[in-house]
Amino acid sequence: MHRARALLLLCGLLGGAGPAFARDGMPEGGIIRLDARRSDVGFRVKVLWLLGVRGHFGSVDGTVRLDPFRNELRVDARIDVASVRMSSASYEEWVKSPEFFDAATHPQILFTSDAFPRARLRAGGELPGQLTVRGVRQPVQFDLKPAECDRPAYDCPIRVAGAIRRSMFGMGSHRGTLADKVELDFTVYAVPPQRDAASVPTPG
Repeated sequence: MHRARALLLLCGLLGGAGPAFARDGMPEGGIIRLDARRSDVGFRVKVLWLLGVRGHFGSVDGTVRLDPFRNELRVDARIDVASVRMSSASYEEWVKSPEFFDAATHPQILFTSDAFPRARLRAGGELPGQLTVRGVRQPVQFDLKPAECDRPAYDCPIRVAGAIRRSMFGMGSHRGTLADKVELDFTVYAVPPQRDAASVPTPG
């Protein structure tokens, strides 16, 4: 308890109640939280091999963790299946049904990235990791797009694209009319750093 209090006092003496932030907005040696309200994941699957059915999940929660010794990041994201939005209510119910994502039994889709160099957050590149859909965990590799600003996730979104196969996650229905490939497009924002810093209690 005394050690934690001393640490908070030291932070105050150094000029602030919260952690120091780098130029890219990442707290040095810390964690940023994904902004569930602004982040989403779009998906697209072809019907009859021609028409693309689109939808998106409007709630993505999780964290980006920094390893200050290796200067590497790791992403943990949770997607709320019930937040799916499509062009019609019938499509939404179908996507949430046991034929597709099975929201009642598996309410979340999980993605955990492998550790990757911090510089890749701005430069773009490969983003391998593990994706869990319907309780089935499979290795995946997504494409992290180059950032469009100096503070990705804060001043501009982190964008990630990729594709999965339905059959890899136990979704084998309607093979004659519905493509196996599902395209994914992540748009991710973080909770602004000043809100993170403000959440640190001041010594009293």
